[in-house]
Amino acid sequence: MVDKKYLKSLVVGLLLLNIVTIIFFLSRDNGGSKEVVATIGNETITRQEWLGEMEERYGRDVLSEMIDQKAIAQLANKYDISISKKAVDRELLLVKTMYGSGSNEMVDEEKWRQQIQYSIMLDELLTKDVVVEEEDLKKFYEENSSLYKIPTAYHLSHIIVETEEEAIKAIEELEQGTSFEALAMERSIDEFSANQGGDIGYVSEEMDQYARDYLAAVQKLKENEWAGPIKTDNGFSIVLLHDQIKGRTFEFNDVKESIRRQIALEQMDVTTTARDFWEEAKVDWFYEQN
Repeated sequence: MVDKKYLKSLVVGLLLLNIVTIIFFLSRDNGGSKEVVATIGNETITRQEWLGEMEERYGRDVLSEMIDQKAIAQLANKYDISISKKAVDRELLLVKTMYGSGSNEMVDEEKWRQQIQYSIMLDELLTKDVVVEEEDLKKFYEENSSLYKIPTAYHLSHIIVETEEEAIKAIEELEQGTSFEALAMERSIDEFSANQGGDIGYVSEEMDQYARDYLAAVQKLKENEWAGPIKTDNGFSIVLLHDQIKGRTFEFNDVKESIRRQIALEQMDVTTTARDFWEEAKVDWFYEQN
């Protein structure tokens, strides 16, 4: 299932995917390569200079990631490997609930889905010739049953201030129509979440940091409602509920293929990447010619 190494690969892939999107839109020249994108005193920076710097910094990695994506998709088609929507949905739920990823970290959920699908597809290609006995799959499931139970989780934002009076004043501003996100950025003393507009991702009973103070209050809320002031160790909080994921347990047949991939990768005990498939995919790229 989802582990930290897997999550890191998703985040890195998503970052590169976002860079690809940015460069694509910025590079649509339409005669604007001399367009000034910044002015510093008497000096300027043109769009072309900006794009050139982005290519210098990220070009090789971005192009490599794009090649990986296409090569793995082509080879998956060659070997008749397909990834179901249920499998992607399940991994996305685990990323959200186990690692607290919030809306600001998952601005474009479709990109997360693409990256998850690619990661599963790569693992399927890497392990396509590895056989794992059914009894080993069931044994792993029974010994790691907690991995397949998703707790009820709440996607929250909060504003933390030092005094109850400040919290009451913030609530009054919210009632008058002030944006929760803007108020969090302006008032919250929790700098990390303030920079995210107060977003702290998904919180469940298994996360001690917020569970004790917040869950009793948010369980009574509807989506886009807030509660507070709530006394915490750090001051007084106002908590906004974005949405809720109901807890569930995945049965053996739901996660059988995921377990097979995990055991197979451990049995292989070698480090392999999408780059290992480039020769089979007949990749020829710009950086090999320079």
